Amino acid sequence: MRFTERELTAALEGAAKSVLAAQDKEVRKGRRTADDAWAALTKFQRYQMLSGLGDQLLGPLVALPDVEVAVGTRPAFTDAQVQQAVQEQAGEELRGMKGKVLLKARVALVQLALSHVPPRADPDALVVPDHL
Repeated sequence: MRFTERELTAALEGAAKSVLAAQDKEVRKGRRTADDAWAALTKFQRYQMLSGLGDQLLGPLVALPDVEVAVGTRPAFTDAQVQQAVQEQAGEELRGMKGKVLLKARVALVQLALSHVPPRADPDALVVPDHL
């Protein structure tokens, strides 16, 4: 799939915030939001989280098949397409029972990232200011 840089960034950051929300006790108890927890991290902590998730997410996201995406909608993929993309990228590490669990977790993570991809913008609606 040909995602734009902005779409990949939004997907990765959305997945990172969701993972952080699942780990943060204050967010789980409803005392603060995931965005507040994200803002409380240092730049290096954010980098570490995005780097770790990027290793797991970017390969499968790019390996997804090309689909037509209408303006104002998000790309939609079947569970089988996502699973195949994850399997292609993971290779040998998905063998055995541990591999099946890892496969399900990565498929869920990729689907979580896909849920944070913003709707496709209209390329014809680009407005260039007069002063340029």
